[in-house]
Amino acid sequence: MTESTTTTGLELRGITKRFGPVVANSGIDLLIRPGEIHCLLGENGAGKSTLMNVLYGLLQPDEGEILIDGRPIRIDNPKDAMARGIGMVHQHFMLVEPFTVAENLMLGREESTAGVLSANRARTRVRELSERYKLSVDPDAVVEDLPVGVQQRVEIIKALANDADYLIFDEPTAVLTPQEIDELITVMRELRDEGKALVFITHKLREVREVADRTTVIRRGAVVGEAEPGATEAELAEMMVGRAISLTVDKEPARPTGARLQINDLTMTSPSGLVVVDEVSFEVEGGEILGLAGVQGNGQSELADALIGLAPVNSGSIVLDGRDITQLSPKQAIEAGIGFVPEDRKHDGFVGPFSVSENLILNQFDRPPFARGLALNGRAIADNAAKLIEEFDIRTGSAATPVQSLSGGNQQKVVLARELSRPLSLLVASQPTRGVDVGAIEFLHKRIVDERDKGTPVVIISTELDEILALSDRIAVMYRGRVVGIVPGDTGREVLGLMMAGVPYEEASSNV
Repeated sequence: MTESTTTTGLELRGITKRFGPVVANSGIDLLIRPGEIHCLLGENGAGKSTLMNVLYGLLQPDEGEILIDGRPIRIDNPKDAMARGIGMVHQHFMLVEPFTVAENLMLGREESTAGVLSANRARTRVRELSERYKLSVDPDAVVEDLPVGVQQRVEIIKALANDADYLIFDEPTAVLTPQEIDELITVMRELRDEGKALVFITHKLREVREVADRTTVIRRGAVVGEAEPGATEAELAEMMVGRAISLTVDKEPARPTGARLQINDLTMTSPSGLVVVDEVSFEVEGGEILGLAGVQGNGQSELADALIGLAPVNSGSIVLDGRDITQLSPKQAIEAGIGFVPEDRKHDGFVGPFSVSENLILNQFDRPPFARGLALNGRAIADNAAKLIEEFDIRTGSAATPVQSLSGGNQQKVVLARELSRPLSLLVASQPTRGVDVGAIEFLHKRIVDERDKGTPVVIISTELDEILALSDRIAVMYRGRVVGIVPGDTGREVLGLMMAGVPYEEASSNV
């Protein structure tokens, strides 16, 4: 980019950021103009958040400079950024949950009278900004008592309270219902129309098309171009990945074979005693995919852990093919034919320093053909790896490569290949494509559908509503630990969004 020194706006020139041998940002130029919503689009790991963390002072660039209205500036920390009128709404909220909204606003800019902190100015400021932007936030509400969508409004108010002219929204829709996303987009447009400059970081193509005035696409740490305002989702995806891909899941109608998994009045509590799964009941038939939808934190993760024996159940039962599996250990659950794709693959899905071939037998390493007594059968392990690497298109230098060195999509392929490499009585996949590039998503979805078509009951847990709609034959919506309703897989987004906020199906469907 060759902008003159009289450029109006916030400009990044030649920003490069390295982490050891990894180049997260490579010579990035970006111009952020007042009165625009500028989308920064790219796959997970493309370098979007790193770039914005440089702009906000959380990271220091190795090369390049930042300018405002053509004048170079230095940003050593977030305080410097805020002083320059730059605010950031973080993907993971930076709020002190036991504090009130007003108290959170005071942090870092405490004002006192005779040594006593005064919250009145903060309360007044919250009310002013809340009314001005229709954010509807009570300054005296305790943050931990607020729904996730309202907590995000608090983050926006914190940024606006600093009189920010440049606002960075880092993956802001990750934990919102569709209705909350619509409300956020309305707020963003109002801020833009006031002359604010907004950067919207996302990997969701639908949202880019809805809100972007300009879109810059980043791939592997470098800018690959700007998308036209009318670009289709397919065109955006091709820019992100570098090749044409299909964004739809091709699947025939399900052919259910009768109930095989039965969840009966299941109740679970957290270590602190909070009820996280509250008398949940449903069935899954062989040859169908049941999607568990809901904003993250409504009991879906705990339910998935119970199915594989990772979390204790307080009451109720889990029955698979007529056998009560409620109290099985994870090893016993694996032996019962349950395949499990965990939501956090790095923590629960693989052993990073282990090779691809070793990770591909983690669920069968102690049995034939991979073991002979206490000795491992190297030939069988190598043959298994060669077969699965080819079948699942795992991009690796060799089967001996440590899994931690693979891309996120290839790490997920290793996990899924391992789980699908044996006959299954049940497949449970939690956030199956989180942190995976668009091209790998296409492949992973196909393999999940293939497993369904073998007659296996499949349970998918995902916070991505598009993924739930693409894969599910039926959808169970969870809210605060309970199943609000179970609906057909082609139920509308608006109805599902209301259900994700706790509205029963009959009421949700009548209000749309």
